Amino acid sequence: MYKLIKRSGHARRGEFTTPHGTVQTPLFMNVGTQGAIKGALSARDLKEIGCQIELSNTYHLHVRPGDALIRELGGLHRFMTWDGPILTDSGGFQIFSLASLRKIREEGVYFNSHVDGRHIFMGPEESMRIQSNLGSDIAMAFDECVKIPSPREYVARSCDRTARWLERCKTALAAYNAEEDAVNPGQMLFGINQGAVFHDLRIAHMKRIAELDLPGYAIGGLAVGETHREMYDTIEAVEEHMPQDRPRYLMGVGTPGNIIEGVARGVDLFDCVMPARNGRHGHLFTWNGIINIKNHRYERDESPIDPACGCPVCRRYSRAYIRHLFKAEEMLAMRLAVAHNLYFYNDLLARIRQSLDEDRFDAFRREFSEKLDIRI
Repeated sequence: MYKLIKRSGHARRGEFTTPHGTVQTPLFMNVGTQGAIKGALSARDLKEIGCQIELSNTYHLHVRPGDALIRELGGLHRFMTWDGPILTDSGGFQIFSLASLRKIREEGVYFNSHVDGRHIFMGPEESMRIQSNLGSDIAMAFDECVKIPSPREYVARSCDRTARWLERCKTALAAYNAEEDAVNPGQMLFGINQGAVFHDLRIAHMKRIAELDLPGYAIGGLAVGETHREMYDTIEAVEEHMPQDRPRYLMGVGTPGNIIEGVARGVDLFDCVMPARNGRHGHLFTWNGIINIKNHRYERDESPIDPACGCPVCRRYSRAYIRHLFKAEEMLAMRLAVAHNLYFYNDLLARIRQSLDEDRFDAFRREFSEKLDIRI
């Protein structure tokens, strides 16, 4: 259940209640693809860095270790010892980005695993069964994420098929939730809006899926090659047709500036692999912009990564030490860098929420929207 607390223009401040707790929005979901953050962070670490929702990947967990095994072991919450809300994506994006020799049919998608090449079929019912086995709080609908650019005719056909798949997802998840031994009988289904950057297709698709009265809706198929301007214009086109009393999720986005601009356009939930991926390569977010900790200039720098950051890493370690760890190829380098970056993202959303609470979001946006994406 979503509760809208207040608005500032299109920006929204709210609360979202799930079977594993109530979260404050806008928020950033920390991506633990295979049940763990890449960079050696545990569920305990996620608590310390302010994570509200953890996100895991349906496709990857289905391939390895197998969703049936996770169900047997008590579900994903118990498996990874995380007691907060979990969102699982449908596997659709990974199928279309990783799998080879895929064939799209009305019933679903036939493809080969990127791990061992074995043949796999996944459709709406299969995706919902996998996510039901995992027991996440939010299950994402099975959809097709089309490339940008793609021919308009293909995008239109894909939108129609994705809408039909969503209807099947809703029916299937309702049946799985009703089973006596359901891992998480309160599991919620989010629909996904598609349509590339064709605004009329986006709007028509959003109106169609809104009729299904789902607990939440996502804008998918962005941050896959379009410009930032195209992304922002697409969000603006779709937002006014999204239910006001349901959370809105912008999938796979993005930079700190993208997130601030997304909030300004009415988005509540975000996720992105960027902070963890950048951290593993020594690119660290600060309140003055992005630094490359491997640079020689930090060799004798005893200051923290960011003096304005209160994360466990900045409270204890120097830039010089973390640079040394990267140069020495120590595993601790990635762990500390990823912990800092994810804390920064969680703190960014906390500061956005505070600015909304205090009616100063516009000033916050003017100060940080461009600044945080600058490479120092």
